This record gives sequence, C-alpha cells and structure tokens, in this order.
Amino acid sequence: MFPITSSDYAGLVLRLSLGLMYLSHSILLKFVTYGLDGTAMFFVHVGLPGWLAYMTFVAEAAGGILLVLGIQTRWVALALTPALAGAIIWVHGANGWVFTAPNGGWEYPAFLLAISIVQFLLGDGAFALSRSRTFEFSRG
Repeated sequence: MFPITSSDYAGLVLRLSLGLMYLSHSILLKFVTYGLDGTAMFFVHVGLPGWLAYMTFVAEAAGGILLVLGIQTRWVALALTPALAGAIIWVHGANGWVFTAPNGGWEYPAFLLAISIVQFLLGDGAFALSRSRTFEFSRG
C-alpha cells in the first residue's frame, strides 16, 4: 500500500465536489425542478434535439455517481467535458460572463470545464474504488 499524499487528498476533494455537482445538476435541476420533459423542451428551445436532454441527464447522473465512488475518475471527468462545452456554446455563451446575468452567464460552466480537466490531469485521488489507467506527460 502506498502512502496517501496531499495530492491524493486534493484529488479526493475535487472528485467528490465534482461528482456531487454533476448529481445535483442532473437529479435536482433536470429531473426534480424542470422534469425530463421540461428539460427536453428547453434543449429544443435552444436549438438542440430533445433526445439529447435525456442523454445528458443519464451522462451527468451516471458520471456523478462514478466520480463520487472513484471509478475510472480521469476518464469519466474527461467524458463529461463535451456537455460543459455545449452548455457554454449553446446556452450560456451569449449571456455574458456573470452567471447572475439573465439566463446565466458562462463563467460557471467554464469553471466546471476547467476543474473537470484538472481532475483528469490530477487523477483519482484517495479512496478510489477503481483506479484510472495512468499516463504521464513526457518532459520532452
């Protein structure tokens, strides 16, 4: 057993925070608050196909669970980044920077995109159930 480092704890805190955010965004916002049909109508309103709302809900909910449990964290965090990029491009990008702008600005999804990439780079963190395959950047 390897000793747990401060970087491992940082990865754990980031993983739990990110996982809970995805769970909240999918279950509390898309399912409980707006309902899946309402979310699908919103997707259509912004020019996306309605079926993508259901796919996004499943991806965010499953991804959130996998992140909290620490199952293939790097790859789950990376797989969820297109949804965040899409939220910036199709929903929040034209609203300006501040999220309190009408219909929400793009800094919140941009921040979540950045920390998803950091999670990918940092790795699983402590107490992960299924470690991600590792990789290292070469120093040229």
